[in-house]
Amino acid sequence: MEKEYFAHETAVIDDNCKIGTGTKIWHFSHIMSNCIIGENCNIGQNVVISPEVVLGKNVKVQNNVSIYTGVICEDDVFLGPSMVFTNVINPRSAVLRRDQYLKTIVKKGASIGANATIVCGNNIGEFAFIGAGAVVTKEVKPYALVVGNPAKQTGWMSEFGHRLHFNEEGIAVCPESKETYLLKNNNVTKSM
Repeated sequence: MEKEYFAHETAVIDDNCKIGTGTKIWHFSHIMSNCIIGENCNIGQNVVISPEVVLGKNVKVQNNVSIYTGVICEDDVFLGPSMVFTNVINPRSAVLRRDQYLKTIVKKGASIGANATIVCGNNIGEFAFIGAGAVVTKEVKPYALVVGNPAKQTGWMSEFGHRLHFNEEGIAVCPESKETYLLKNNNVTKSM
């Protein structure tokens, strides 16, 4: 049976991986055992996806990214060049902590910028936007824009990736999609 995804000849794909139709895996990437990769994902070159990682549909993983065991990325997540996840909160070379991997969930539509680091156990909310080089050390709310080291929230982003500017009534409109967002009790939701 012919595979329904593309893998460059230099890519290494270990046993028991499930890879969705239309996914592309590029040069020198290593997909380790028991990973689940959804449909239409793009895995850039020199990417490491550790055992049991789960990627949803249409996840874009740029070059030189490390995704460690315990990470789950939902649909439409963007992982920028050379960003990294951790999976142990207190690593030591001489102390084995494979049974202490923490789970990190990146929710639907979130974007993580180049060279950002996500410290394990800190979930990223739907459509959140993590700036380049940010070091995330706590939970990130849906639609939040966070930057810096340690990362701090500096605003809110639309689903199309534009900064939201709220009026006195707590309403903002995305300049591209024209969708409306509501800011209430320091949380953002999209108006229906």
